[in-house]
Amino acid sequence: MKHWIEAARLRTLPLSVSGIIVGSFYAMSQAMFNWNIVVFALLTTLGLQILSNFANDYGDGIKGTDNDDRVGPKRAIQKGVITPFAMKNAMVLTSIITLFFAVLLIYFAFKESYLLYSFIFLFLGILAIASAIRYTVGNSAYGYRGYGDVFVFVFFGLVSTFGVYFMFSKEIDWLLLLPATAIGFLSVGVLNLNNMRDEESDRKAGKNTVVVQKGGAWAKKYHFFLIISAMVFVVVFAILNNFHFDQYIFVAAYFPLAGHLIRVYKNKNPKLLDPELKKLALSTFFLSILLALGLIYFISDLLVTYI
Repeated sequence: MKHWIEAARLRTLPLSVSGIIVGSFYAMSQAMFNWNIVVFALLTTLGLQILSNFANDYGDGIKGTDNDDRVGPKRAIQKGVITPFAMKNAMVLTSIITLFFAVLLIYFAFKESYLLYSFIFLFLGILAIASAIRYTVGNSAYGYRGYGDVFVFVFFGLVSTFGVYFMFSKEIDWLLLLPATAIGFLSVGVLNLNNMRDEESDRKAGKNTVVVQKGGAWAKKYHFFLIISAMVFVVVFAILNNFHFDQYIFVAAYFPLAGHLIRVYKNKNPKLLDPELKKLALSTFFLSILLALGLIYFISDLLVTYI
């Protein structure tokens, strides 16, 4: 059980639900909420993230990408604590469970009234499951051709944030594009940081990530673009949404993000980037929580109520 928990890479899970949190609380701010949608959206997203982690372990493991040259922590197949056959079975089981959660989510969101929407989201769910697997698995794995950033941005940014809000409202609110893009950029930032850390080992293994294709110097500038743009987009969203001054509590998450950027800027050793993965993921989760709270509460009103 210990090895399976390690293979699921729990430190990646808070990041994966950030878009769901923001989209759900944005719906709540407009007097739309359904706990069934929230719960099954979270379970579906967590299932996708765990599936992606299992698939990465399997794909990189059998390709030999996970080897002694890799800087990050050793994965399950690389260490020999889980066999490729067992990991493949776990991927199948996780796919089935995730699809089950997705079907329940679609049912609670649309019931019998919106069949077209149900089919569209079912297609998106199946596509997300297939994409999570195909990132590193197979001869045409898109993670080996530099398209992983696109998958992360689309599914953990746009689809999760826009998608869950649409399930509440049955309409698109284009203002939500700002925080959805921000969450997507921050999620891509975590992947980019991972690829910066593994640049040399990925190059030797033939894993042509964006970092391998463009180089470490370009990747560092790209990283700054992602994080700073995300911070700006959230502020613009708050301004356009007419936030009260105490709804800007989310700015507290900018301090760890700024510290992260300083450490990345000064970094000369890719091995030292590994701790920054967890810090950036948790900072993104922290930002989503504070933004979500700001959407539904005035902090000053809370203080008056409880003090």
